[in-house]
Amino acid sequence: MDRNTIRDWLGLKHNVIILFTVILVLGMGEELWIQFVPKYLEALGASVLIIAIYGSLKELLDAVYQYPGGWLADRMGRRRALILFALLSIFGYLIYLFTPDWHWILIGIFFVMAWSSLTSPAIFAIIGDNLPQNRRAISFGMQSILKRIPIVIAPLLGGWIMGRIGLISGIHLGLIVTLFLAFLSIFVVKHYYTEKTKLEYKKESLGDIWRNMSPALKRLLLTDCLARWAAGIPKVFIILYIINTLGGSEFQFGQLISVRMLTSIIVYIPIAKLADRTNRKPFVLLTFTFFALFPLSLSVVPSLIWLFPAFIIAGLREIGEPARKAMIVDLSSPTCRGRAVGMYYLIRGLVVFPASLIGGLLWTIEPQITFYVAFIIGMTGVIVFALWGPDLVPKSDVI
Repeated sequence: MDRNTIRDWLGLKHNVIILFTVILVLGMGEELWIQFVPKYLEALGASVLIIAIYGSLKELLDAVYQYPGGWLADRMGRRRALILFALLSIFGYLIYLFTPDWHWILIGIFFVMAWSSLTSPAIFAIIGDNLPQNRRAISFGMQSILKRIPIVIAPLLGGWIMGRIGLISGIHLGLIVTLFLAFLSIFVVKHYYTEKTKLEYKKESLGDIWRNMSPALKRLLLTDCLARWAAGIPKVFIILYIINTLGGSEFQFGQLISVRMLTSIIVYIPIAKLADRTNRKPFVLLTFTFFALFPLSLSVVPSLIWLFPAFIIAGLREIGEPARKAMIVDLSSPTCRGRAVGMYYLIRGLVVFPASLIGGLLWTIEPQITFYVAFIIGMTGVIVFALWGPDLVPKSDVI
């Protein structure tokens, strides 16, 4: 195959390549330190309750920012929106860098989350704008790989740096690198992203977007919420479980994150390609199943070495993510795609954001209970999706 054939096979149009470049570049910076923020909060004097609040606040902002992000992507255009989101994140990085105590972390997160959360609907919209249905899952697979390559490399490097110069100094160094890469990302988007002819902006309220949302998409949303509860309940406490309970180190935690991401990367492309050729539902069902199994696997590990199989299971949670994301785009109207995706993630995030608080309450009783409850909720989602989840076979001529 020649270069153009390979690019087409992978769903790599010009704007999609630019998008993936900035995801990779800025991700390399953020992942040096972002996985270690719960430990950073602890070092700055935060209690378990504050760490739980941080986790829930992340989930809340991830929800609340989705619809404004989609609205801005539809209203301003994709390029201008991406630049704005990067600038907001830069301000947050500066707050994290110069914070004297944990209180400012809870303020800075309002800006730091701009890139990961406000940008999400724009990413979906760009892929939907540029690719037909039978190229979207493979494109989301590529996006997921490029998003997770930094998660394979950077936490390992960040953990090693923190082991050498200390946790706080290591996070500060990571933030400085991230600031440089954020400005580089803005330069790339400004000079190389080509704005497509804008689709007609259809003015609709939040209620209109919800009423016009496909019933199939609403069923997917319900089961997705249950899977994210399974992930969210123990999420911010996993690093504490590994370091404080099992006696691991920051470097070992970084190794486990890398194992998880490598597992995801291995399965993305072949499974995404299958999901572009056949029914997407079985692949999404597999994803929800592994979301349920991961907390159960953490609850039964007898020692640190057994965490590696558990994090392989965590990596397999991504096996159907390209198919799920493509299904969301497939079921969204082109004229309000950014807002429809934003609505989906707004609702999911609002439903899921208390999960970390519930996890914190369970953690204070017994860490193992946290994992068991997450497993039960996750399996409920698996059963619901198996019975009522949407079936969707992609078409080659629909954008």
